[in-house]
Amino acid sequence: MKADITAFFDKTTCTVTYVVADPAGGACAIIDPVLDYDAKSGRTGTVGADDVLAFIADSGLRPEWILETHAHADHITAAQYLRGELGQGVKLGIGAAIPNVQKTFAKIFNTEPDFATDGSQWDHLFPDGGSVSLGDLTILALHTPGHTPACVCYRIGDAVFTGDTIFMPDMGSGRCDFPGGSATALYTSVQRILALPTETRIFVGHDYGPGGRAFAWESTVAQQRAENIHLRDETERQAFVSMREARDGELDFPNLILPAVQLNIRAGHLPPAEDNGLSYVKIPLNAL
Repeated sequence: MKADITAFFDKTTCTVTYVVADPAGGACAIIDPVLDYDAKSGRTGTVGADDVLAFIADSGLRPEWILETHAHADHITAAQYLRGELGQGVKLGIGAAIPNVQKTFAKIFNTEPDFATDGSQWDHLFPDGGSVSLGDLTILALHTPGHTPACVCYRIGDAVFTGDTIFMPDMGSGRCDFPGGSATALYTSVQRILALPTETRIFVGHDYGPGGRAFAWESTVAQQRAENIHLRDETERQAFVSMREARDGELDFPNLILPAVQLNIRAGHLPPAEDNGLSYVKIPLNAL
């Protein structure tokens, strides 16, 4: 079945948020929502998330899920804000390996002693191959470690949402140099996606418009297999691993990695307020 898919592009972080709807009954899921964040002032905002809410209301959709493909390092999730506006009946989901990421970063950020590293901040942790219904559609989770050890892609109807696992063909693949990342694992993960039917639509998590082209976020398995600059059909594992590791060694860290990861391993909850009533993010020195 073909899902109705609407994309919202955040120009600040070049992130794509998706609203995926069952065309028959109007049930919908929100994938990778973005909370506005001004790094200079430390202030958050909801302009982008409010656009998503307005679309859902205007379209008469019934939101059931907010899904994360992983704990992002380049933007803060708007999951908690959206659920606050939509109601507690909307469930939060992420891949079942998220505790591995929480444990790693809990040490780096020296989180509070009672910070839970079992994924309990989400309502549902998707096992590999786990599925739930979305009206007449099915959300199928495919574990795709590599960019992080807990990445997951969601196959919904004739589409798959890849997060940072694979990008548009002229951008290639996601970096693998974050804690727990692995270029070897990413190569294996992408083969799962490229083994899907060739007409399967692929929706990516980011786009940066390389070469000045217009921003884009939809391709197909066939296009990826023929044109992906990192992972086309003839690309061998070791060649990809060598390329990816060399390229990652030249990349800067994402601008928002420190605030983003701290909030995203909490499913978007702010850290506990201190005795002055304010929440803080930490800047670990010489740790990453």
